[in-house]
Amino acid sequence: MMSLQDKKFMRLAIEKAKEGIKKGQTPFGACIVKGDKVIACCHNLVWKNTDITAHAEITAIRQACKRLKRVDLSGCVIYSTCEPCPMCFVACHWARISRIVFGCVIKDAKNYGFNELQLSNLKLRQLAKNKIRITPAILVKENIKLFDFWQKQARSGAY
Repeated sequence: MMSLQDKKFMRLAIEKAKEGIKKGQTPFGACIVKGDKVIACCHNLVWKNTDITAHAEITAIRQACKRLKRVDLSGCVIYSTCEPCPMCFVACHWARISRIVFGCVIKDAKNYGFNELQLSNLKLRQLAKNKIRITPAILVKENIKLFDFWQKQARSGAY
């Protein structure tokens, strides 16, 4: 069941993704929260930084570690507009993030033309014998709309 807190923080990630799209980035956002406090909220910076690893989740993890002055993000929850890719899942694992909450799934990103490895977070958790809690399908329709908004921006020549 979707909590009001999950909706609130997912909407922050969605708004950050929209901000990124308006700046010429891809339609992904992530928000890291501890308790009820936002630690980091970022969008993809892949194209801006010419850095294929600058996914929203990685950027948010980097920012959260700096703000908290530590690499252990135990007790933190990451809200991601799309199911984290394998690289981002592993970063969450290494950062010891306690819970991943996401909107749409990797297959949705693939359907919009992204070069995704279709390894679900549930499968990665199983392979890694990780205990990270995973909450899928939060505000799916709102997250799918990010891809449509991104395509419209690209078609309109906004970037």
